[in-house]
Amino acid sequence: MNAVNYDAVMQRLLEEAQGKRLLLHACCAPCSSYCLCETAPKVQTTVFFYNPNMDSAEEYEKRLSELRRLLAVTHQADVLESGYRHEDFDAVARGYEQEKEGGARCERCFRLRLFETARQAKAGGYDYFATTLTVSPMKNAPLINRIGYEAAEAFGVEYLPTDFKKRGGYQISVRLSKEYGLYRQNYCGCIYSKPRS
Repeated sequence: MNAVNYDAVMQRLLEEAQGKRLLLHACCAPCSSYCLCETAPKVQTTVFFYNPNMDSAEEYEKRLSELRRLLAVTHQADVLESGYRHEDFDAVARGYEQEKEGGARCERCFRLRLFETARQAKAGGYDYFATTLTVSPMKNAPLINRIGYEAAEAFGVEYLPTDFKKRGGYQISVRLSKEYGLYRQNYCGCIYSKPRS
């Protein structure tokens, strides 16, 4: 079975979706920087900041503030913010605390965030939803896209598959982060991925 080229699928769908509305789940400003360069010129994009996995309210607010600062400079999108709902993450991580990074706990976290994004997209009348998570070389794009399609089916809203790390996306996000002076964290946000000092 051939692997799906999610980037090529995204490019084709974006060409067909000119003028439509996208709800783009974002984990942080650095990851959003490149992803918005791909989506915002073609579809009306709103960034959805739903990240209950953050290990503290301070980290959550810091990342949200950086995202707002990026968007104030680039004018690429608006922000829809969920509020810090750490109890959502605690509920899905419970019993999976000892899982290795990238394992079942992460899959449950991806599912939590993508299903909430799909729910919000349906409620807000968006044509598509997607996530910036696939820009990271540490994230499993086929898994994230499979969950995205499941969420789309569950809520009846179209999913825009992505693999933003393709075509140098991750490297461009690093360059843009430096250009805009963005806070670039060294962990995904949850306590289990935080480097030990």
